[in-house]
Amino acid sequence: MIINILLWLLFAILTLIVLTTVTAFICFMKVFYIPPRKAPNPDEYPMPPGEIYEPYREMMTDWVKSIRSMPREFMEIISHDGLKLTGTYYECKSGAPLEILFHGYKGNAERDLSGAVERCFAIGRNALIVNQRASANSEGNVVTFGILEKNDCLLWIDYAIQRFGKDTKIILTGVSMGAATVMMAAGEALPENVVCVLADCGYSSAKEIIKKVIRDMRLPAKLLYPFVKLGAKLFGGFDLEETSPAEAMKRCKVPIIFIHGDTDDFVPHYMSAELYEACSSEHKSFVTIEGAGHGIAYPVNKGAYLDALRKFEYDAGFLA
Repeated sequence: MIINILLWLLFAILTLIVLTTVTAFICFMKVFYIPPRKAPNPDEYPMPPGEIYEPYREMMTDWVKSIRSMPREFMEIISHDGLKLTGTYYECKSGAPLEILFHGYKGNAERDLSGAVERCFAIGRNALIVNQRASANSEGNVVTFGILEKNDCLLWIDYAIQRFGKDTKIILTGVSMGAATVMMAAGEALPENVVCVLADCGYSSAKEIIKKVIRDMRLPAKLLYPFVKLGAKLFGGFDLEETSPAEAMKRCKVPIIFIHGDTDDFVPHYMSAELYEACSSEHKSFVTIEGAGHGIAYPVNKGAYLDALRKFEYDAGFLA
């Protein structure tokens, strides 16, 4: 009798372990795993999915066509964990400040940052658009919501200083997950070359944005999020809550401007407001672009976007 009870107990424990592990693996594959990628067809122009981008599809296509025809230099670094990471450099003017730009979740540099090259040139900055790990022709198959990407960002800073000179002024820019990447990097000790951070529609933490998306799917976030976190640890090898943009902002010392559309239904506008409040930088600004959804603040109102950057640059004096 006792042996039977113990066997059933052992069976129940093993079943629970298997079910937990399988659920964690499914969550990992759904949230973090990126399958191998093919090089884009020269006649294809990648666009983000979603109806909100349809009014800007022609503009975005023209941006991609434009940067494909511009003089450019392909660059690469090796991450701390041995991945080849790629970027493309576009020069507005020799010796001009350099923006290093990071794209969003499951995006790539060409798709998400082509318009940013136009924007950089409009205010006299050179641009280095980066393919984050597990995107385009950068290596890797796991995206980590900025946790490991922040370390890649620090390596790109070092590379840029070596490549362009010790007096190069650097602006770190990111959109969505890219904003999380640069914000978490800004919580680390940065070289004096980094004079500003631009965080466009960034989230306050991986935990909060993942739980928000789970709720949007009409699923129980409190129940499923622990499996997502476990999947990241077991199969991705990283701690999803190791740090967060909100925590990093408490340590941020460089000037930073937060930009967010007020109709963003993916990463809520209030997250940038929370990040602004948490930020300890002496020079910070929070700009709302009216009528802009996720990641399209610049195409929705180019004038307001550029004016905000010029005003912040003037007020903070970081490029003086």
